[in-house]
Amino acid sequence: AKKFASLPLSQTNVRAFSRHMLAGAMDLEFDSQGRVTLPEYLRRFAGLNKKAVVAGLYNHLEIWNEDAWNKYKKENEKNSNAIAETLGDLGI
Repeated sequence: AKKFASLPLSQTNVRAFSRHMLAGAMDLEFDSQGRVTLPEYLRRFAGLNKKAVVAGLYNHLEIWNEDAWNKYKKENEKNSNAIAETLGDLGI
Protein backbone atom coordinates (compact mmCIF):
# COMPACT_ATOMS: atom_id res chain seq x y z
CA ALA A 1 0.00 0.00 0.00
CA LYS A 2 2.88 2.37 0.76
CA LYS A 3 4.36 1.74 -2.68
CA PHE A 4 1.00 2.37 -4.37
CA ALA A 5 0.63 5.62 -2.41
CA SER A 6 3.92 6.85 -3.86
CA LEU A 7 2.81 6.32 -7.48
CA PRO A 8 1.29 9.17 -9.51
CA LEU A 9 -2.53 9.01 -9.33
CA SER A 10 -2.64 11.07 -12.50
CA GLN A 11 -1.90 7.87 -14.45
CA THR A 12 -5.00 5.86 -15.29
CA ASN A 13 -3.29 2.49 -15.00
CA VAL A 14 -1.92 3.36 -11.54
CA ARG A 15 -5.41 4.25 -10.31
CA ALA A 16 -6.93 1.13 -11.85
CA PHE A 17 -4.32 -1.24 -10.46
CA SER A 18 -4.43 0.40 -7.03
CA ARG A 19 -8.20 0.03 -6.92
CA HIS A 20 -7.95 -3.59 -8.02
CA MET A 21 -5.40 -4.45 -5.34
CA LEU A 22 -6.68 -2.35 -2.44
CA ALA A 23 -10.45 -1.90 -2.79
CA GLY A 24 -11.24 -5.17 -1.03
CA ALA A 25 -8.62 -4.80 1.70
CA MET A 26 -9.78 -4.79 5.29
CA ASP A 27 -8.45 -5.23 8.81
CA LEU A 28 -9.28 -8.54 10.47
CA GLU A 29 -9.06 -9.42 14.12
CA PHE A 30 -7.80 -12.69 15.54
CA ASP A 31 -10.05 -14.67 17.86
CA SER A 32 -8.81 -16.13 21.15
CA GLN A 33 -7.35 -19.13 19.27
CA GLY A 34 -5.46 -17.01 16.73
CA ARG A 35 -7.90 -17.54 13.85
CA VAL A 36 -9.53 -15.05 11.50
CA THR A 37 -12.78 -15.33 9.61
CA LEU A 38 -12.43 -14.33 5.99
CA PRO A 39 -15.31 -12.25 4.66
CA GLU A 40 -17.72 -14.03 2.32
CA TYR A 41 -16.73 -11.92 -0.69
CA LEU A 42 -13.09 -12.99 -0.32
CA ARG A 43 -14.00 -16.66 0.12
CA ARG A 44 -16.17 -16.41 -3.00
CA PHE A 45 -13.45 -14.56 -4.96
CA ALA A 46 -10.88 -17.24 -4.08
CA GLY A 47 -13.32 -20.08 -4.70
CA LEU A 48 -12.68 -21.43 -1.21
CA ASN A 49 -14.66 -24.44 -0.10
CA LYS A 50 -13.71 -27.32 2.19
CA LYS A 51 -9.99 -27.49 1.37
CA ALA A 52 -7.56 -24.60 1.07
CA VAL A 53 -3.82 -24.12 0.77
CA VAL A 54 -2.00 -21.45 2.75
CA ALA A 55 1.15 -20.44 0.87
CA GLY A 56 3.84 -18.24 2.39
CA LEU A 57 5.17 -15.49 0.15
CA TYR A 58 7.89 -13.35 1.73
CA ASN A 59 6.12 -11.39 4.46
CA HIS A 60 2.51 -12.42 3.81
CA LEU A 61 0.30 -15.43 3.27
CA GLU A 62 -1.88 -16.37 0.32
CA ILE A 63 -4.96 -18.53 0.71
CA TRP A 64 -5.80 -20.62 -2.36
CA ASN A 65 -8.52 -23.02 -3.37
CA GLU A 66 -6.71 -26.38 -3.31
CA ASP A 67 -7.57 -27.27 -6.92
CA ALA A 68 -6.54 -23.82 -8.19
CA TRP A 69 -3.24 -24.08 -6.27
CA ASN A 70 -2.47 -27.51 -7.73
CA LYS A 71 -3.19 -26.24 -11.26
CA TYR A 72 -1.03 -23.14 -10.71
CA LYS A 73 1.81 -25.22 -9.26
CA LYS A 74 1.69 -27.72 -12.14
CA GLU A 75 1.82 -24.93 -14.76
CA ASN A 76 4.76 -23.25 -13.05
CA GLU A 77 6.63 -26.52 -12.76
CA LYS A 78 6.25 -26.99 -16.54
CA ASN A 79 7.65 -23.49 -17.10
CA SER A 80 10.39 -23.63 -14.45
CA ASN A 81 13.25 -23.32 -16.96
CA ALA A 82 11.79 -20.18 -18.56
CA ILE A 83 11.07 -18.71 -15.12
CA ALA A 84 14.65 -19.41 -14.01
CA GLU A 85 16.03 -17.72 -17.14
CA THR A 86 13.89 -14.63 -16.51
CA LEU A 87 15.08 -14.44 -12.92
CA GLY A 88 18.64 -14.81 -14.15
CA ASP A 89 18.11 -11.78 -16.37
CA LEU A 90 17.05 -9.87 -13.25
CA GLY A 91 20.31 -10.80 -11.51
CA ILE A 92 18.77 -13.39 -9.20
